[in-house]
Order: sequence, then structure tokens, then C-alpha cells
Amino acid sequence: MKTIGFPISTKENEFRRAILPQHLSKIVNTGQIYLETGYGAPLGYSDEDYRQSGVHVVSREEVLSKDIICDPKIGDATYLNQLHEQTIFGWVHAVQNRHIADMLIEQKLTAYAWEDMYYQNRHVFWRNNEIAGEAAIMHAYLHHGIFPYNTKVAVLGRGNSARGAVKTLNYMGADITVYDRKTETLFREELGEYDVIVNAILWDSSRTDHIIYRADLSRMKKGAMIIDISCDRAGAIETSIPTTIESPMYQVDGIAHYVCDHTPSLFYKTTSEAISEMVAAYCDALICSIDSPTLLAAKIVEDGVILDERINRYQHRK
Repeated sequence: MKTIGFPISTKENEFRRAILPQHLSKIVNTGQIYLETGYGAPLGYSDEDYRQSGVHVVSREEVLSKDIICDPKIGDATYLNQLHEQTIFGWVHAVQNRHIADMLIEQKLTAYAWEDMYYQNRHVFWRNNEIAGEAAIMHAYLHHGIFPYNTKVAVLGRGNSARGAVKTLNYMGADITVYDRKTETLFREELGEYDVIVNAILWDSSRTDHIIYRADLSRMKKGAMIIDISCDRAGAIETSIPTTIESPMYQVDGIAHYVCDHTPSLFYKTTSEAISEMVAAYCDALICSIDSPTLLAAKIVEDGVILDERINRYQHRK
């Protein structure tokens, strides 16, 4: 059986946790789980709360020595170069980030990417993505200094993040129009009608075009705002550059841009609850080396060998 280590993320303002004490009862092999000291502190859980469930609480060094490392923002982890011939389990985003893909290859890692985990065609971590949309709307409008009920909004996309954005915008009285990939051209024609544009389309890294180009900003309303939930650098929005929670907005040609790349961590207690429930459901399979269809489809790299052809295409293009 394999061991799983849960380190504390050092990413800015990242307080989400992948496993909570109340979900450990769903795991048979809790004795194979190791958490970093102080793991649950931001959520009000003590080390003893975890130990009572049968897991180990140890130093960071010992956690990082385990067979499998589980960390929600593992693609942004500063310790990837310390791992060797181990498995990572979290949001990896190696398709969009060459340096991550290179690290996986160099360190001969195996990676299960949460972004590619689906069960019965529904994303396993759909609730996190929905919260991303909900949180981005609340945070962006707060920083922009207006209420949604004063705005006419275009939402690009129909996935979980878009649904979260629409839900919050509806609650707060915005006038909303939703566009999808089939109506991108129509949106481009109607771009100038909106006070706020919300992008929730996961960008295909093989595309070389954009939905909104920098030249299009001059067609937008004075003082308009772009909320790029998908947060792909120069992806659907040519002028998008990922930002942080502490400094989430910037201006380009008079248009406010909100491109915060981990909005679910704004509501880390709610998000951790949803993440933990899903992680607990797959821990025993990982510990016992059983690749369920969901895990098998999400295995993008094995022992440093790329399995996901999207990464190969991206590497070749770069």
C-alpha cells in the first residue's frame, strides 16, 4: 500500500485544505495518511482532531517524502523539484504551463490532474469551479465599486464556473446574457453593449486567436470591466494577465481587468468542505494502486512519461 502526504500550501492566500476530519471516516486506510503539522488550523481544526481519526501528523519534510502528495494547488507548489518518482494529486494544469510539464518529466513524477477528473461526465470538483464563479463576481464588483444590479453583463461559457457567476449575478439583479462557443461571433458584434464581461471559457491552448483582442477594448463602454474567471494568460482575452487576491485588478486602455487565479480560496471553508468530500472518495483507490476509470482518465503523466497528448502538442508548439 502507498502513503499519502498532505502538505500545507505556501501559495498566497491559499487556505483551502484537501481533507477534513469529518470525511476521514470514509477512508479505510487512514493509517497511510500523513498531514503536515498545523494542517487544519485555518479552518479551526487541531492536530488532535485529525489524530483521533487515525491519521499521522508529522513534519513537512516527512509529508513530502510520501508516495503520493495531495495538494489542491500542486501545480503552483514550490516543492515540485524536491519530489522524485512520486505521485502528485491536485490541480496540475500542465497543459497550459510548460514549466510544470517539464518538471513532471525531469522528476519522473506521476500526475493525476483534478481538472481532468470526471464521474459520469460531471466534473468531480464541480462545486469548487462553481464557487470560483460565485467568488469572482463578488470580489471583482467589490473592487470595481459597483453593484451588479447597475450593470448589463455578458457571460461567456456554460460550464460550472459560468453557472456560479450567473447564479450570483441573478441574486444581485444584473441584466445577463450568456454566450457559448457557438455564439462567439455574435458576442463580438455585441461587445459594446455591456458594462461587464465575464469570461468562463476554459481556453483551448491549441487556439492562437482570442475572443477579445486589445483593439476591441476601444469598442467597450467607458469604465467597463472584464472578469476573467478562466484566468488563461492571453487566452480568450488577449490582455489577461493572472493577478492575486491581494492585488486582483489592473487597467488596460481604460478597461478594468479582474484576472484573479484562485478565487475559491476567498471562501476557503466552504470550498474545503466540497473538496475534502471528493478527495476522501479516492484516497483508498490511490493507496491501494487501483486506477478507477475516473483516476485513469485523469492520469496525465506516468513516471515522467507524458500520457496526455494535449501536453505533447503544447510542448511541440512551444
